[in-house]
Amino acid sequence: MRVLFWGTPEFGLPSLEAMRGAGHDIAGVVTNPDRPAGRGRRPRTSAVKAWALEAGVPVLQPERPGEEAFLAAARRLRPDISVVAAYGRLLPPPALDLPPLGSLNVHASLLPELRGAAPINWAIIRGHRESGVSIQRMVAALDAGPVLGQTRIPIPAAMTAGELYAEAAEAGGARLVAVLEDLASGRAVEKPQDDARATWAPKLDRETARIDWSRPAAEVANWLRGCDPWPAAWTSLAAPAALAGRTLQCFEPGVDGPRADGGEPGTVVRADPARGLRVATGSGTLTVGAVKPAGRRRMSAAEWVRGLPDAREVRFD
Repeated sequence: MRVLFWGTPEFGLPSLEAMRGAGHDIAGVVTNPDRPAGRGRRPRTSAVKAWALEAGVPVLQPERPGEEAFLAAARRLRPDISVVAAYGRLLPPPALDLPPLGSLNVHASLLPELRGAAPINWAIIRGHRESGVSIQRMVAALDAGPVLGQTRIPIPAAMTAGELYAEAAEAGGARLVAVLEDLASGRAVEKPQDDARATWAPKLDRETARIDWSRPAAEVANWLRGCDPWPAAWTSLAAPAALAGRTLQCFEPGVDGPRADGGEPGTVVRADPARGLRVATGSGTLTVGAVKPAGRRRMSAAEWVRGLPDAREVRFD
């Protein structure tokens, strides 16, 4: 098949490689325009665009995927089908219906669970024991189209969003190729979703990633893992005075037993140069294994504590 691929981050790369390996022709890729990023605010090329340039595949970067000039350019590529994997924008009906075989989406959840922008993060935040990937036919409603294939992925107790992201990307590429083969042979079965079972995975960002220490330790641990590596769960420092008001990103949680150390949620009950941080929550205490201070690299919590003038003064807001 001639495939018009829509995607932006690394999530889509295994799907591109799998389709090319299976003999499909990538007619072109659609990705978001280059945006200024980093301290130098230089335009950053998306991972999908970088792949396409290296592979010699035409690149389209519309500001709006419904604009007529873009749609005309996409038609000239003569795609049989569109495949979308983390493009980052909703496609209007003229774009969805552009190829004769319509549009498929590689979605990182077991639909109808976790429709929306951040299914990988929320699967871990909500304590799910498994997630997966779904290949669904796209319709006007968000992630609501019929499902053509799914792959289940177990979520071990210590898995982070970054680790699940990598597994889902690979599983998505493999399942996508199987679905395309079924479509080509006429074996594809499209199963409608049960909208009554739908749950939602809203977008996360750095502002909403602040840690709520009043939650039970197990829930805070899920939050830290579900925001690792992005948007990164964070807290703010009340002391020592030299660091007051600064942020501290927290990773690699470990849930301790019932809180016996006293203190309100967010109280640092241990800041040890050898054993790192232990923090009181709404129920139980939590060990923080790694941190990233503002403007510095990620490091072990113990290393960060060793660099403080007086670890006994550490307090979180």
